[in-house]
Amino acid sequence: MSTGITMASMSSYAILGCGSVGHAVAEELVDEGKEVLILDQDPGRVEALRDQDLNAKTADIREEDVIAELDETDVILILSSDVAANREAVENIRERGGEQFIVVRASDPVSADELTKAGADVVINPSSVIADSALRALESGELEYKAEQLAEVIDDTESKMAIITHDNPGPDSIASAVALQAIASARGVEADILYDGEIGHQENRAFVNLLGIDLVSRDGVNLDDYDTIALVDHAKAAENAVDVEADIFIDHFEPDPEYDAAFMDVRPNVSSTSTILTKYVQEFDLTLGKEVATALLYGIRAETLDFKRDTTPADLTAAAYLYPFADHDTLEQVESPSMSPETLDVLAEAIRNRDVKGSHLVSNAGFIRDRDALTQAAQHLLNLEGITTTAVFALDDDTIYLAARSKDIRLNIRNVLQDAFGELGEATGHSTDANVSIPLGIFTGIETTESNRDTLLQLVEEAVRRKLFQAMGVEGASSSSESGNGN
Repeated sequence: MSTGITMASMSSYAILGCGSVGHAVAEELVDEGKEVLILDQDPGRVEALRDQDLNAKTADIREEDVIAELDETDVILILSSDVAANREAVENIRERGGEQFIVVRASDPVSADELTKAGADVVINPSSVIADSALRALESGELEYKAEQLAEVIDDTESKMAIITHDNPGPDSIASAVALQAIASARGVEADILYDGEIGHQENRAFVNLLGIDLVSRDGVNLDDYDTIALVDHAKAAENAVDVEADIFIDHFEPDPEYDAAFMDVRPNVSSTSTILTKYVQEFDLTLGKEVATALLYGIRAETLDFKRDTTPADLTAAAYLYPFADHDTLEQVESPSMSPETLDVLAEAIRNRDVKGSHLVSNAGFIRDRDALTQAAQHLLNLEGITTTAVFALDDDTIYLAARSKDIRLNIRNVLQDAFGELGEATGHSTDANVSIPLGIFTGIETTESNRDTLLQLVEEAVRRKLFQAMGVEGASSSSESGNGN
């Protein structure tokens, strides 16, 4: 039986089974100037499609002679609600050796697997598509609602807003503050970015200096001068608790301690606070300056270890949005800063004093002034052959500082530090990089004096190494031949 079907030799489309889904696809393709043939076994539906000037014919998509006349078609969309008929059509096409690109409709995950095995290139499940669309609409609606709430709090600022980062802030916290400052500025509200501690890491200093970010030490201001307080990327460090009532709280971690802010946006389903602020920049339709875009992109990249740690689709989407606006020459300078003499000394000391058990390395860097040099030393030592986990510690007058890194997916290095020193200090960070600060007097029971520094260092070194290796589960391993121990 001949159906009289003729198809163009190039860029031709056939839609087999034309319910509401097929009809919508056909209209879209025709509007784009594509040549489309519609096949459906319902004569009344075919007649209605013809009345709309669509090329439609009555045919049973399961019949082999119908399939045979689609050999020259480039793309076949099989969209009937009869999944069994759809599978038979796919099988008939592939049995003829047809190489057309086939998109086919399924009804559930089981039928989707069957259609894939039959030879479909793309399988769609309308219920899943509808659900995804509904979730995207919900997310968009929620963001619009949250943006209105945030705008209200910012607009209620009578004098000035304080945006407070976490102590010794890193790129994600700084970038988030910069973005919130830009949002406030666009609404006519002046905001200062405040921080405690120091900008220690060389990359962080380069980040702040190259982008001209104006940060204000909290020591030099009175918080009572600000009538709106915002905390960004603040949740993970208990010692960072601010003794004021926060009006705005934005973070990608649940806060600890809890805050009762007028505006709260906490999203554990993304990996950086910069991702959240990027969404608000888009929602407020801000003209994105190069400095803000570069800061946010660096904040996302730093927090996800350049998309190698806990990266979510939202992080990637935000980064893709920021990428064209960012200054990539500046990013390269930020990510490749020169190493200070003190950092080089700390690294040399850590290499000399390393103790290796299996693939785990622990080292003592002595007495330091720049505690952030420890994080760089821990990262550099992770590049040694056979090493998967590093921990580098050092002392100042009254505190033991420890930085740890791990690329062992079986190990959560933050939990390791918490297990080893949780009774003395709160470990902060992630599963792959973490830090802990321990009061020296509590740990040793000895006050630091000029005369007992060497004794203290020996006591701390022995105890810290033992606790770390024990928490890593390698306390029984023998030290490798690489152990330096200063000799």
